[in-house]
Amino acid sequence: MLIYYIISLVVVLIDQLTKYLTLENIPLHGTVEAIPSILSFTYFRNTGAAWSILEGQMVFFYIVTVIVIGVIIYYMQTQGKNDKAFAFALSLILGGAIGNFIDRLFLNYVVDMIRLEFIDFPIFNVADMSLSVGVIFMILYLFYDEWKEHKQKKVGMK
Repeated sequence: MLIYYIISLVVVLIDQLTKYLTLENIPLHGTVEAIPSILSFTYFRNTGAAWSILEGQMVFFYIVTVIVIGVIIYYMQTQGKNDKAFAFALSLILGGAIGNFIDRLFLNYVVDMIRLEFIDFPIFNVADMSLSVGVIFMILYLFYDEWKEHKQKKVGMK
């Protein structure tokens, strides 16, 4: 199980490093072009959740995040021991949740900086990517697990 907590820690460290570098090197709303017409870094303060929904509701985010972190740790300890794919998905979600929680606690906003220039998509950060990939892995895992159970039931009926 330790490896999955280390994965979460690595996500948090990379997330916090990129946010620190953003704060130190890019003025608020400033942009640094990385790959023309594809990727830039734009310093944005997000006081809400994805797409800035529920802006300014910090107490709500504190409560929800503490609950989510607790639930993830519970499932990592109980179910994650039995399934590496499930534990990996949880570790990505945990790292992302903690990364953005640190910002909310110490800054009262989340530092976002990654901007995709080729699509109209909100600015995001490493924690957001980790959360999104973790949720996608979780959904795929749940579909696969359901399919596997269905297949076993079918074989058992023969």
